[in-house]
Amino acid sequence: MAWYDEAIFYHIYPLGLTGAPRENSYTEPVHRLNTLIPWIAHIREIGCNAVYIGPLFESVGHGYETTDYKKLDSRLGTNEDLTNYVAECHRQGIRVILDGVFNHTGRDFFAFRDIREKRENSPYRDWYRNVNFWGNNQYNDGFSYENWGGYDLLAKLNQSNPAVRDYICDVVRFWVSEFDIDGIRLDAADVLDFDYMKALRRVADEVKPEFWLMGEVIHGDYTRWVNEGTLHSVTNYHLHKALYSGHNDHNYFEIAHTVKRLYGMGGNRPDGLKLYNFVDNHDVERIYTKLNNKAHFAPVHVLLYTLPGVPSVYYGSEFGIEGKKERYSDDSLRPALSLSDFGDALEKNACTGLIAALGKARQKIKALSYGDYQELLLTNRQYAFSRNCNGESVLVTVNNDDSDYVMTLPAGNAAEYVGALSGQRVSVAGGHIAVNVKANSGEIWVPENGEWTEDLPQGASDKEPGETAAQSPEQPGAGETAQDAGQKVSGGEAVKESSAANEAQQNSAGTERAVWEAGGKASGKEGVLGETAQKSSGAGENTRDGACGGKAEATEPSGAAESALAGAAGQETAHGPADGKAAAEEALKKVFEEGKIAGLQEAILAIMEKNGPITDQMRRDVRENVYHDSLIAWVKSFR
Repeated sequence: MAWYDEAIFYHIYPLGLTGAPRENSYTEPVHRLNTLIPWIAHIREIGCNAVYIGPLFESVGHGYETTDYKKLDSRLGTNEDLTNYVAECHRQGIRVILDGVFNHTGRDFFAFRDIREKRENSPYRDWYRNVNFWGNNQYNDGFSYENWGGYDLLAKLNQSNPAVRDYICDVVRFWVSEFDIDGIRLDAADVLDFDYMKALRRVADEVKPEFWLMGEVIHGDYTRWVNEGTLHSVTNYHLHKALYSGHNDHNYFEIAHTVKRLYGMGGNRPDGLKLYNFVDNHDVERIYTKLNNKAHFAPVHVLLYTLPGVPSVYYGSEFGIEGKKERYSDDSLRPALSLSDFGDALEKNACTGLIAALGKARQKIKALSYGDYQELLLTNRQYAFSRNCNGESVLVTVNNDDSDYVMTLPAGNAAEYVGALSGQRVSVAGGHIAVNVKANSGEIWVPENGEWTEDLPQGASDKEPGETAAQSPEQPGAGETAQDAGQKVSGGEAVKESSAANEAQQNSAGTERAVWEAGGKASGKEGVLGETAQKSSGAGENTRDGACGGKAEATEPSGAAESALAGAAGQETAHGPADGKAAAEEALKKVFEEGKIAGLQEAILAIMEKNGPITDQMRRDVRENVYHDSLIAWVKSFR
């Protein structure tokens, strides 16, 4: 276990947060970095224990056109200011990683300036890719070179040049010895040479125990970058896209499919891939702006903090601020903020209260950092999964619908579960818990063990299904807490109760009958579905209630039933008649339940077929779902 396995990051774009000028005049240093010292306590208060801050070093404008890798940008201060900042972070228990812009430099970098002055005679002519002294560029230098992203402002380093590698590796060593940093985020890692990254990994392993290398990668198989030889982690843009679009489209299938694919990418192991998860950053629009329904801020962040990976919050988003990407500028994504303007945010801003509660829960619940991932329930609008670690099963529930939803979920060995955000307690009955997930909300259900739950919010007992407090975080009025604001939706109206849906879920037999009827009508296969239901439910028993709610006619046992009965007969011989009879009854019960599952799957496919073409993946998703309650909920999600 390393520190980054339990990290919760706070992401700072310092030139923006401190209000630095857009252009660097290279004059006397202005000590703006010191204004971020008070933010360290705030970062700790909202439950973060690591900071990713950058870019920091001398540059021309936005920070990614580096002029000097060993000098803090004069708009932010001096090297001493950065040393003091990192030391104060460490004093308050916060790790620090910096932006490493090692793919390209600015045109004022010493090696590039030398080429401009000496042309073919420069000893640095091979430090950059494809320098051609017969060409030209937009600055009329009389030579061309490979740039990054089509911008001649960003000259691409020749990463296969040993002199370039040695120089950059020495920069990393300097940052550690001078500033005592704990890791580096590699800018544009998806276009870095792999041998170059391997050299950086060797330096990372050399300079400091548990020194973390994380890379900016947009698309692709993340295991190409995340492995023992290159990086520890990369930015999880796959999940970023799924989290906002899955809520905007009321499509939890997109999120669950993405999680399943990424988890499989890591070998279906909790330690397979520890990706850097985020919902916004300095390059993309703020999540509060991006969400069609602002009330989805709650379930989005519950997922950010509970799905496999390392969560990160972009500065200001904990206050629910907006930021829209503009055609020619990202300035609105990187605003100057004054912490004093948010002095009472923890008490009065529901977004801040939610982030702080999630940070606290994430730090205390080790299963969220080390547990496996198992999907429990999935519909377009509801989603539940478990994170299991060392015998502890933590359940997560989210709901993107404007109505409440009751979930019945398999639980662990504990007698009682408690909501980490609400303090609500629910008892385990028959190996399950029934919880009422409020509209546009989410909750983390943890086994009551008395160890850490004593300082959670005090909720009511479970005479009614548990309710979650992480919901609808609109900006509340004076004196309102996150829980108070949770009673609202984006328009400020009270959440409507969906009693009809809840009652239907409680009456599973009636629901299943309606499911088969609806599915049969949708596909024109009423007889087939009805026959499936009867055969499934009536196997081997002439008076058993059918899955559609009526009496099934006597039928011969199915192949599965025959196999099960044969196994039971073997048990009777070995253990005696009583044991054999119990085994046979259990086998028939299993067949009956499997029959109900098969019928529900058929009904879902029939309804889906009516709504549009069904892909092979959609069929697999249905067939792989063998959870009764999940299938019932899936059918109810069709609206």
